[in-house]
Amino acid sequence: MAASSAIASSSTAFINKKDVGLSAFSSQSSFSVQTARKRISKKIVSVMTPQQTERKPATTGSVKTGMTMTEKILAKASDKPDVSPGDNVWVNVDVLMTHDVCGPGSIGIFKKEFGQNAKVWDREKLVIIPDHYIFTTDERANRNVDILRDFCNEQNIKYFYDIKDLGNFRANPDYKGVCHVALAQEGHCRPGEVLLGTDSHTCTAGAFGQFATGIGNTDAGFVLGTGKILLKVPPTLRFVMDGEMPDYLLAKDLILQIIGEISVAGATYKAMEFVGTTVESLTMEERMTLCNMVVEAGGKNGVIPADKTTYDYLEGRTSVPYEPVYSDEGARYLKEYRFDVSKLEPLVAKPHSPDNRALARECKDVKIDRVYIGSCTGGKTEDFMAAAKVFLASGKKVKVPTFLVPATQKVWMDVYSLPVPGSGGKTCSQIFEEAGCDTPASPSCGACLGGPKDTYARMNEAQASYFIMLGGCWQVCVSTTNRNFPGRMGHKEGQIYLASPYTAAASALTGYVTDPREFLQ
Repeated sequence: MAASSAIASSSTAFINKKDVGLSAFSSQSSFSVQTARKRISKKIVSVMTPQQTERKPATTGSVKTGMTMTEKILAKASDKPDVSPGDNVWVNVDVLMTHDVCGPGSIGIFKKEFGQNAKVWDREKLVIIPDHYIFTTDERANRNVDILRDFCNEQNIKYFYDIKDLGNFRANPDYKGVCHVALAQEGHCRPGEVLLGTDSHTCTAGAFGQFATGIGNTDAGFVLGTGKILLKVPPTLRFVMDGEMPDYLLAKDLILQIIGEISVAGATYKAMEFVGTTVESLTMEERMTLCNMVVEAGGKNGVIPADKTTYDYLEGRTSVPYEPVYSDEGARYLKEYRFDVSKLEPLVAKPHSPDNRALARECKDVKIDRVYIGSCTGGKTEDFMAAAKVFLASGKKVKVPTFLVPATQKVWMDVYSLPVPGSGGKTCSQIFEEAGCDTPASPSCGACLGGPKDTYARMNEAQASYFIMLGGCWQVCVSTTNRNFPGRMGHKEGQIYLASPYTAAASALTGYVTDPREFLQ
């Protein structure tokens, strides 16, 4: 569907006449003055008002319209009874997250503008998570973590997930790993709240029914000092996904389908709201995958209504009271998209754009050099369980180097301790070893963002070494990450195919981009 179709030809297309009460816009006045007809004399002998009829509340005062989840959260956070798309509002922030890449810059701006001795607005609402450039000998990258540590000690920040021993991450009990997964695991994601982060994939937290979006260092510096931010209320696109999820699909396939449908610019500064029976059936980690990549469509935020699945996940993770909100029945959406998920097939996004969608089976002749399973998108416990399921079903060994990077320390522990269903008690790590994969690496963002040259699994070479003698070809990687722009995972000539953990594992087994149904059916 063309991206331009997402914009209606007239603003009146978004007005629900039943909801707004069109009588309020009647050209007739609500009262009239009648004069007696002239008699012989030209004097006015009487003035009478017409009989008054009972007015309905909807036609008096301001006209109340329904709001979407995003609008409700922003209205509540700005202490307003209601907001509309396009409104600029000062929002009270519930949680601000930053990490080792953007934290030092945000801190520098905060100190410059508020003073060297200024205190953050709330030491318990700031969450600082080093995760991007951790396991490297790069001195500048290591210095970034030192800056975070000094600031957190100075400000007595409650939630700083530090790492000091880079030689053994398990010796750091506070260290977590990838910020977006750690935020959820540590109970910082709560329905109805506003969560901001100096990372574009902060939108992941929208899976918990909250407004979550990425901001720049300057905005973060201001939030550090005030706890507030000026936001423009985005209009909302609604994605209704119904149908039983086939056992060869994952949430990564769903979001690649959507991005392929609307393009990487199709949701620019718009909220993306996901509903439907399929969405309701997803686990929290799968919902996080769905919301994680809304920014790849240009989205301001993604959001999923909180339900029992949400509440069960939060049980024991947070003691902070929260208040979920839901879209009104009369809420106005910019556009609605509907999908029958039961008819979808495994997908990939070909180089060099997340909207360059193709069926996995259509790319079966694409020879690959490596597979990467990790990141905030595809490095969660259930992502590794899915990959292990494919390796287990095949009983074969991988034909290309297969790199595994758990998102957090908890995920790493799960990979080594949780039995894979149907495996007879084997863990993911045992299945990966039997399949010939690389040993799971220390939890971090790894090669998803490229990083320093000694970053684990980074694509440093332009060509596959064993093809150089044959004239050369560009290195090709099937990855569970979120972006495949030139240079994203290292060398600018690297070819990245985005895929689900199912498709990534299947491709590792054949050495070509592979539809996972070859092993799952």
